[in-house]
Amino acid sequence: MSHTPRIALHGATGRMGAAMLSICRQANVPIVGAVAAPNTPDIGLDLGEVHGTQPIGVLVTDNLSSALLGADVVVDFSHASAAQSLIKAVRSANLPLVSGTTGFDADTHDALQRLGQQVPVLWASNFSLGIQVLAELVRHATQRLGPDFDVEIVEIHHRRKVDAPSGTAIRLAQEAQASYPRQLRHGRHGMLGIRPQDELGISSVRGGDVVGDHTVHLLGIGERLELTHRASSREVLARGALLAARCLPTMPPGVWQLADLLPSTS
Repeated sequence: MSHTPRIALHGATGRMGAAMLSICRQANVPIVGAVAAPNTPDIGLDLGEVHGTQPIGVLVTDNLSSALLGADVVVDFSHASAAQSLIKAVRSANLPLVSGTTGFDADTHDALQRLGQQVPVLWASNFSLGIQVLAELVRHATQRLGPDFDVEIVEIHHRRKVDAPSGTAIRLAQEAQASYPRQLRHGRHGMLGIRPQDELGISSVRGGDVVGDHTVHLLGIGERLELTHRASSREVLARGALLAARCLPTMPPGVWQLADLLPSTS
């Protein structure tokens, strides 16, 4: 069950902040708080004006606690370095958390697990519903094809992306590894010898303004299967995050997955 939540947007002035603003406007979902990093030039400006649209009556602030007042859920697309302070504020405000920030270390993921004991939490490396289904297909395909099919993942993103490989590529690799253990190899160079059967290669391409392309190659003898997802707009990600923001306030505490919000296959 979902409803119309009041959203506090953490990382409000970035590219995903712009996408969330656009999607929330289309869906008539109010944004009641907008948080940016300290010393951001946009502090004190209306969030709509920051993104070149009509004002929405919400000023960008670096005061996280005040931005959460009046919100039903926090949506986070920021930077991994801000995660611990965000988790602390969300716990204090007792609000659900939807996060699409990537680059979290093990300590941050552990902190999210602990937060889930108090409030609903949903973290995803990619909020595209298509990527969720792709991940399910990868697990199914690798199980059915077996270890004789080699697995290679190629991901392409815009030139400004700071982490590699993408969190989504790592997620897809984990789905493949769930079927049969494989050793990750990030790129190749030099005289490496014959490819080991238990290897899983990930290649990262950066350039232009590509939102996100992911292809999983399943390579057998005499045949190959390619599973590809291409995102042409960040609004794809914002739609998935909005679905989570609608659902989480009605759900019990726990660490949830995007798959939990989709129709059952049974």
